[in-house]
Amino acid sequence: VANEMNTDVEPLLEIKDLEVAFQSSTGMVPAVRKANLTIYPGQSVAIVGESGSGKSTTAHAIINLLPGSGKIVGGSIKFRGEELTTKSRKEMERIRGRHIGLVPQDPMSNLNPVWKIGFQVREALKANNVVKGSQMHQRVNDLLAEAGLPDTERVAKQYPHEFSGGMRQRALIAIGLAARPELLIADEPTSAL
Repeated sequence: VANEMNTDVEPLLEIKDLEVAFQSSTGMVPAVRKANLTIYPGQSVAIVGESGSGKSTTAHAIINLLPGSGKIVGGSIKFRGEELTTKSRKEMERIRGRHIGLVPQDPMSNLNPVWKIGFQVREALKANNVVKGSQMHQRVNDLLAEAGLPDTERVAKQYPHEFSGGMRQRALIAIGLAARPELLIADEPTSAL
């Protein structure tokens, strides 16, 4: 499902004939077959499908963070006209966060249980060189507030286990928004809300 956009501009993201497979004891098992998607700047797109249909796999393929033995075996993924499937790990690290952000599906396994929420948001800011020094504290609070978390001073000092599922999901949203990416991929962002 996509909203109407002016298609005269260059696509932000263009996926053509994407194929992803996972290695098993019997060989490669296809997970995504011939997926196509075009997203323009300012456009919101929702990918809908049954459980196991490849939505999350496609999302992770875009940022080259496929789990386990997952591998892109065909097709093209272009971001602002640049092919992502041939980028090195280092090049993708520069793109992830600052240009393409991800809000992962499972907040329990994507937040570090021994780090306070504020620290985890700060790490996302540091990793992307967004703000430094005295601005850091305010930016963490702003992101937590933007994600819908109340009393950000208190929330930043709490651990993930002290949060409800919805609050953990909002913390992941704050982390995903940290670098103000051009493209934000949200994998079932409302599942715990």
